[in-house]
Amino acid sequence: MTPVVLHLLSAAAVRSAGARMLEDGLAGRLEGWTVDLNRLPETASYVALITRRAYPDLNVPFHSRWRHFSAGGRDRWAIAETKQIWADRRCKARAAFDLAILSVLLDAGSGGLWSYREPSTGERFQSSEGLAVASFDLFASGVLSARAREPMRVDAEQLVSFTEANLAAAFQVEQKNPLAGAAGRTTLLNRLGRLCLDHPELFSIDGTTRPGHLFDRVAKSAHNEGSVEASTLLRFVLEALGPIWPGRLSRDGVALGDAWRYARWQGHGDDASDIIPFHKLSQWLAYSLIEPTQVSGIAVTDIGGLTGLAEYRNGGLFADMGVIVPRDPQALEHNYQVSDPLVIEWRALTVALLDRLAPLLRADLGIGEDCFPLACVLQGGTWAAGREIAREKRTLGAPPLKIVSDGTTF
Repeated sequence: MTPVVLHLLSAAAVRSAGARMLEDGLAGRLEGWTVDLNRLPETASYVALITRRAYPDLNVPFHSRWRHFSAGGRDRWAIAETKQIWADRRCKARAAFDLAILSVLLDAGSGGLWSYREPSTGERFQSSEGLAVASFDLFASGVLSARAREPMRVDAEQLVSFTEANLAAAFQVEQKNPLAGAAGRTTLLNRLGRLCLDHPELFSIDGTTRPGHLFDRVAKSAHNEGSVEASTLLRFVLEALGPIWPGRLSRDGVALGDAWRYARWQGHGDDASDIIPFHKLSQWLAYSLIEPTQVSGIAVTDIGGLTGLAEYRNGGLFADMGVIVPRDPQALEHNYQVSDPLVIEWRALTVALLDRLAPLLRADLGIGEDCFPLACVLQGGTWAAGREIAREKRTLGAPPLKIVSDGTTF
């Protein structure tokens, strides 16, 4: 890969673009938003309130998909472990990678009207928790396994043959319970399966092909007595899974994933200066691969090297708290595509503002960065606070910005 591509496929590029967008915002150069950093301390105090309420002892876990697998206070992975015996820690890690990859790729916004009734408990879950529980049940059912005696695995050939009807059945989708982007989610799983089959050097071991074999690449890269940097996890995710994202930008023949052109920056510097990367789902996946990597015996370092997630809960928090304000008072009444400048500016500002808010939050909580990295800030945290204030302000807790979902970005 060229240096430009390597940079664009990194958390450092996401952070750099966010900082530049905030600089433009503070200088009044943005088309869609104004920025008021005077609102940031109050926002941090609000997040601190939400964090203390959820975690009174401030023992906040990392933000990851694993939190949602415990929705309703039920640790589904721990329960599943009692029913499945793996040969060793590596086999268990592959299964955990299978589950995390599957679930994160199905985690785009549900649209606000969908919910999932868990068959085993009768509880009903919405939004991210509902998508997590539904995807967990899909995983545990064995539908995606090619081995009858190993239901908790995901095999490439099963992904390729998975249909929208299969997804609708698994996620209880019907006219009265619509799921946004159902076709896009299905296509994403099909593309993941085909990618695995087309790249046996990455995904095939001992005659089986599955996304969970990405763990073996992580294990081989471990250094310094068995450690790997979080940025390396992200790089593996972006390089290995990048081609599954449909209709996205590419550079030098390499798919760039969640990266978008921003015309206002065109021509400033090199010819890729107008490409702004976010890698939201990929970073969400990298965060979610940290714990299974650690459980396998490999330490994960420099977790703060990943950025905050440029999505509608974190971004909604800053809009609802008045840290960023649309120039057009009617702007929030319209629907937008992910590629629209207003959305690109909003997402980039979100990344930078999360970095600005984190030290204020830690000061309010009286805790240092070593004990409270950005992954804890998100979990404690900004994501929950964004959801809370959205519920206070709008019916069904919808985000302030209306974005058309294709099931592959948020």
